[in-house]
Amino acid sequence: MLINKAALQKYDVAGPRYTSYPTAPQWQTFDANQYVAALNSFNQNDKTLSLYVHIPFCEQLCYFCACNKVIRAKDSKVGDEFLNYLFKEIDLIATHLKKQKTVKQLHLGGGTPTYLSGEQLQRLMTKIESVFEIDHQEEIAIEVDPRTVTQSKLKILRQLGFNRVSLGVQDFDAKVQDDINRIQPFDQVSLVHQWCRDLKFESVNYDLIYGLPYQTKDTFKKTMDLVISLRPDRIALYSFAYVPWISKPQNKFNLDAIALQDEKLDIFIQSRENLLEHGYQAIAMDHFALTTDAMSKAFNEGKLYRNFMGYTLKPADEYLGIGPSAIGFLEKTFVQNMKVLPDYYEALNQNRLPIEKGMVLSQDDQMRQWVINSLMCQFKLDKGVFFVTFGYEFEDYFTQEAQHLHDCMSDGLIKENHEVIEVTDLGKIFIRNVCMGFDVYLRKKDGQKRYSRTI
Repeated sequence: MLINKAALQKYDVAGPRYTSYPTAPQWQTFDANQYVAALNSFNQNDKTLSLYVHIPFCEQLCYFCACNKVIRAKDSKVGDEFLNYLFKEIDLIATHLKKQKTVKQLHLGGGTPTYLSGEQLQRLMTKIESVFEIDHQEEIAIEVDPRTVTQSKLKILRQLGFNRVSLGVQDFDAKVQDDINRIQPFDQVSLVHQWCRDLKFESVNYDLIYGLPYQTKDTFKKTMDLVISLRPDRIALYSFAYVPWISKPQNKFNLDAIALQDEKLDIFIQSRENLLEHGYQAIAMDHFALTTDAMSKAFNEGKLYRNFMGYTLKPADEYLGIGPSAIGFLEKTFVQNMKVLPDYYEALNQNRLPIEKGMVLSQDDQMRQWVINSLMCQFKLDKGVFFVTFGYEFEDYFTQEAQHLHDCMSDGLIKENHEVIEVTDLGKIFIRNVCMGFDVYLRKKDGQKRYSRTI
């Protein structure tokens, strides 16, 4: 795919990844009573649930990572204390859910969820199942660090019902690994991968990052060839988000070692073509999956969804986040827990739900959320479905966006007619930019300053 440098410069701007709309920087301090109202409303219906549990601990700091994490040496006391507080939060939520809700998707993320011992993970699952009804036919997933997970712990996870594991890989190049402070040789990942296959996990996926310091097209091609040789079911190929104002360890990086934007894009396009040649399907913006995987099936059936875990299946109506920094979306309301662990603990000591911020969506928010989700997840937008859903003609409602759509069409990012907007192959590379035209919050002064660059 040829991309001229003018297009690259035009669209290489700061912008959201749209794991939500409105994006988290727009949310405000939020009264926990507003969250209670959403829980009480949710309690009155038969909607199902996706459940995310955030376990923040890591044994070692990875310099590239901008996730919410707490670095702690391995210590069972740390895990026990955390679970005690996590269980308090679950109990507080349960007081507003008088009937046991069905969980159609469960995800343990972090941090490193496998920081917890096997016995602690068993306790956690027992607690969750005392409050929620887990549908074990659906996806039950956990993030795993190949450097620290053991075969015995994977066996426990399989016995507990986990059917998908996500391995943090990032890159196999030794120099890159040394610079980002994450040493994990290919043989180590290959061994963990084989354990997962032997235990018959239904899906094994890898997280990779392109644009890290010292990566080149040649070095990352070697990483991708090794990844493809192991044949994971899914691959998340994320662009490195250089946000040192959020993640201070990124200040350690030598800026001269980070690929220029055109080289970074070349790395992605080369990797994309490599994956397509070896039987992977491109799923939305930065995910790839074998056609046998549930994510490919969801994409092809128009059932893909995007939230704070990136692209995911959407077997449930709403999602609930538990743990520090966790995010939920219930009854058209975003809520996020406190990010700082002592603050999270203190709120629970006071028997308060540890809510930090949130947002109740307006009608306009919901309409723009629908548009952005359609473009991000399906690479198309059906104007007729928009009318049926909201009662407005698409062109009549989005008159201020007409010029943006015209520019996107002129630049070859979309094709548009009276019925459908369809994203082109080039537009899939710049999909964040296509969506940004519908984001009214970006039109505010300094609206783009908090985000990483789109390429």
